[in-house]
Formats: sequence, structure tokens, C-alpha cells
Amino acid sequence: MPMKREVTNVIRTILDEWVPPVIRDSRLFMWPFFCLAYRFHNIREVMQFKDRVCNFTEEEYEDFYANLNSLSRHRQTDLTERSIEAILRECEGASQVLDAGCSAGYLLKRMHQHNPALTLSGCDVLPSVEENGFSYRKNNLTHLDYADNAFDTVTCCHTLEHVLDLRQCVAELRRVTARKLIIVVPRQRYYFYTLDEHIHFFPSKEQLLLQMGFQANEVKRLENLAGDWLLVIDMCADAPVDVSKTGSLP
Repeated sequence: MPMKREVTNVIRTILDEWVPPVIRDSRLFMWPFFCLAYRFHNIREVMQFKDRVCNFTEEEYEDFYANLNSLSRHRQTDLTERSIEAILRECEGASQVLDAGCSAGYLLKRMHQHNPALTLSGCDVLPSVEENGFSYRKNNLTHLDYADNAFDTVTCCHTLEHVLDLRQCVAELRRVTARKLIIVVPRQRYYFYTLDEHIHFFPSKEQLLLQMGFQANEVKRLENLAGDWLLVIDMCADAPVDVSKTGSLP
């Protein structure tokens, strides 16, 4: 039974914050964790993922994820329940929603249950997904196959930490969003050996905004929800900043 995100976030925090870095980022120390997380499958390859991914073609990138056999790939969602509840609240008043990087569509199904009137769409690099209350397209975030401002609300959860070209993906998310962009990524510091195929790391609010290219006056909400950042961008001009949520931003 795959562990829920709430549990893996606690484990990650213990490893990343409590174990001395010289031990934490040791191949020998992390080897047994990789064996458990990846079910003893291609351990050497996944441990060297950060070196290998830089040279991946788009086809190799998609093939890697299509054949990935890890514990996290077999759970319903990478979102915590707190994050899901926050997203559902942020989507109130929306009419057309895209979940970019939707995986098997768990969040979209929850949205449909919460509000059946929503017009829901999802996209991911997976070849096909069972559509249940939403439409699906196979799509890479670097070039979304949707018109400008096609959706009033766009969500992108536990995806941007994986992409090869972060700024290009953010630009595409901006392009298809008319009103509100909701992003969830891990609050995680960089280590070479991480059990999650992450390329980008966001240990602080400042690093998150800097790497993604967002300005403080665009931020409606930015907070740490039990180990994951919830970022809400207001795409309207002159969007007000909710200081109580953002705290100190650059």
C-alpha cells in the first residue's frame, strides 16, 4: 500500500533537515531508501537521474516516466488532503478548469464531485487516461495544445519540480490562464539523491518566485501547507497582494 503524501512529507523532512548533509547526500546512506522506493528496479539508473535527465530528449523523458516503477507512482495522488481542500476553495466561482500535469486525474475527479457544473480538462505526458467527469489530452507542458486564456482557472500540482524547462512551462501556464493560476510544489531543499525524480527545488518563498519568474504583485496567496507550497497567482491586472498570506517577498 503506497504511503500517503502526509507520511512521505514527514519522512522527507526528517531526512533533509535532521540528517547531516554529508551523510544525507551519501550514495551509501541513500541506497537502501532507493531500493525500497523503487522496488529494487533500476536502482543505479534512478540514483543518477539528475545527471541523466539533462541529456534526455522529449521522447526519452516521456518514456522514463511511462516506465517508472516507484511507490509514489502507485498512489492516487501526490497532494495532501489540506492542499486538495485549499484548491477546491480557490476554484469556487470558476467555470472552466484545466489541471496541467493531471496524472491519472485524481484532483479532477475530486473537483467534479465537489462541483459537477465545472467544465474540467486535464493533460499529461501519459498516453491515455480514463476520463471520468473531465476531458483529457496527451500534452507536454512546454507547448500546451490550448488557446490563449482558454481556462479561467488552471491548476498544476507536483509537476513543475519535474519539468526540464521550468520557465517555458510557466509561460505556457500563464498563456492559457485567464484569471487564476494555482500551483503546488514541494517545499524541499536540494540534494543530489532524492527519492522523487525532482529537478527543481524550492526551499523558500523567495526561491520559488525567483525560479518561476513571478513578481510579488502577482501573488494572491503563498503558504506552506504541511511540507508543500500552495501558490495562487491572480492573472488580472493590478492584482492585490494578500500580505497576510505571502509574508515577506522580494
